[in-house]
Amino acid sequence: MKNVTATKIYTLAFGLFLGLCLWKFGNPVILGHQISAPANGSDFLNNPWPPHWANWILLPLAIIGGLFVFKNRRRGHSDQSLAAGTSIFQFPASILHFLPLVWLGWQFISATRTVDTYLTGVTIWQFFGCAACYFLGAMLFSRENRSRWLLFGVLAAFTFCLVRAVDQRLFEFPQTCQMLATGERCGWTNFPPETVATMKLDGVIISTNGIDAVNPVVMAKFQKGRVSGTLVYPNALAGIILLLWPVALALAFGATKQMKPPIRLAAITLTVFLGGAALFWSGSKLGWLIGIGMAGLYLLRRDWPKKLKLAAVATVLIIGLGIFAVRFQSYFAGGVTSAGARLDYWHAAVQTTVAHPLLGTGPGTFQRPYAQLKAPEAEMARLAHNDYLEQFSDSGLIGGVSYAAWILLALVVIGKKLWRNGDEIEFAIYAGLLGWFGQGLGEFGLYVPVLAWTAFSLLGALIGAKRIEFDKKPESG
Repeated sequence: MKNVTATKIYTLAFGLFLGLCLWKFGNPVILGHQISAPANGSDFLNNPWPPHWANWILLPLAIIGGLFVFKNRRRGHSDQSLAAGTSIFQFPASILHFLPLVWLGWQFISATRTVDTYLTGVTIWQFFGCAACYFLGAMLFSRENRSRWLLFGVLAAFTFCLVRAVDQRLFEFPQTCQMLATGERCGWTNFPPETVATMKLDGVIISTNGIDAVNPVVMAKFQKGRVSGTLVYPNALAGIILLLWPVALALAFGATKQMKPPIRLAAITLTVFLGGAALFWSGSKLGWLIGIGMAGLYLLRRDWPKKLKLAAVATVLIIGLGIFAVRFQSYFAGGVTSAGARLDYWHAAVQTTVAHPLLGTGPGTFQRPYAQLKAPEAEMARLAHNDYLEQFSDSGLIGGVSYAAWILLALVVIGKKLWRNGDEIEFAIYAGLLGWFGQGLGEFGLYVPVLAWTAFSLLGALIGAKRIEFDKKPESG
């Protein structure tokens, strides 16, 4: 009993750590050198922290988790450990533990031939975190509904992130635009001299013909109003919404049934509004389309008459795509520039894979070959904006195949188990994982600590929760 309680406390602590990551570690690890350590209390609370700080928190947590696993095995709980007798060598459980080890091991081999040791070093740490979270999820967080304990800290931070995003759109960005416009008109006398100096250093203020003016790029960004919450940029916010909003909705509808109707209605309304508004204002086109698909998937799983389900799915598609068309009409009128840029990144990733098929150019190094392959007028990119193609580009065919096969097999196996028999919370977690890994076809969430580590913790928890079913032998008679 004491061991069970201690493990639940550990799971809760790990969830709080993931919540801290959502608050402070929402930047790609390869940009860590651009994020300064907090200089004072205000910076400590308000600014992101250097990504490598997360590694030094995760490492002792992973060691403690490993000790819990070892202790559980000694106490006879080996059914949830990696050494669960011979049963784990049966398909698909053995493959779902073997593939991530192959993928991570190949990253270290690829690192020996990297073209940039710094980028590869920080990426290896990130990938180690992904594997650690996955195995902790499979071995610890899946027993006795412990994933609920894991979600406590994550969803608390998720709520804060959504509130921050809504605040950016409704208050922060309009106030900032007004403040910058006023500053430009009055010669920046409304700011302290040290603040003006910092704004010049950060490129918010630029000098043209001896006149200090607001950088038009910065002003356009605020006027566009795309929110990012506590994450690096709007599409990353869309990623965490795709990952966590489904389970937040499932809890809002399912865990509030015993509450008084006004309180329950308030909880549901707040959850729907915060997630929907933040996703809409993130301006993520891929995120919105994936969200429509996830809604359709949920409706198809309902135990409704076939005609009713098809009508509901059609309604969601019509409304969702209609909003999409209106929301992004200016984007399509402007020539879908971001889609064209991504095609350029992906083409470069394929070229790099062909040129370096065995080991790639080293984990996290896409920007180095891309700088040589891109057209002179093309915008520079540090990541391929496709987690799967970047695995091929950075670590060769073995790295790419092992990662893609691991994710695909895990999602297929979990989906088959949960489609009819899983409860609403489990299926909501699975739907979020489908959305997030789907977004990986056009984004770089694998390189953002909070996105990847949260996703792999939840993926492992679902894999572990279903492992007994994988290995269960049919009863005789």
